[in-house]
Amino acid sequence: MQKALIVEDHREVAELITLHLRENDFEVTVALDGIRGFELASTRPYDVIILDLVLPGKGGIEICKSLRAHSIRTPIIMLTTRGEEVDKVLGLELGADDYLAKPFGVRELVARVKAVCRRAQSNDSEEQAPIEFQDISINPISRTVRLKGRLIDLTSTEFELLLYMAQQPGRAFSRVQLLHGVWGYTSSAYEHTVNTHINRLRSKIESCPAEPRFIQTVWGVGYRFAGDQQHHSLPSRET
Repeated sequence: MQKALIVEDHREVAELITLHLRENDFEVTVALDGIRGFELASTRPYDVIILDLVLPGKGGIEICKSLRAHSIRTPIIMLTTRGEEVDKVLGLELGADDYLAKPFGVRELVARVKAVCRRAQSNDSEEQAPIEFQDISINPISRTVRLKGRLIDLTSTEFELLLYMAQQPGRAFSRVQLLHGVWGYTSSAYEHTVNTHINRLRSKIESCPAEPRFIQTVWGVGYRFAGDQQHHSLPSRET
């Protein structure tokens, strides 16, 4: 049974989400303030965290930033209210995997929860060999990325986005194609989600994000991963 943490100060909203997640076989824990939510998120294992942006005690942005700073990669879905575009984008830049604006449909939230859990625990990578290009190495089995031998700390969605593009080197992807392939969305309304994750990836793997070697902009289309990388045989163990 997968475990979900809901950090939401509106009890009725938390109870509604809890009801639907439990109907989908999730074990649910609820925190009604940010301080308790951060305590639980940082000390106990969860498969997903549903995090309200505005909370008493400790806000969602601060919680997200603190968790990522401590290398806690649990997928985070941030709940925002309409009109909080700046905070929403900031949340994604700080490492949130997805967001949903209030009021939202509970079925859509459950679908998003399942999607981020599926990305984080995907078993499809077991048959895939590591990908290497220049000084970057992407290992689908261990879900790790190394740059010049140094381990790069990525969220599950950042890793999935990088892997998705690197598996088809040189191909130009539109933002809508990336939304569908990585997030499972069909609406172009979330295109800036792609932009913020691309910017975050570049800040982690590019020596000069303004002149990227790996994730390149294709003007008028979207993005592509630079070509000519090599797939290697699987090593006997991760080194």
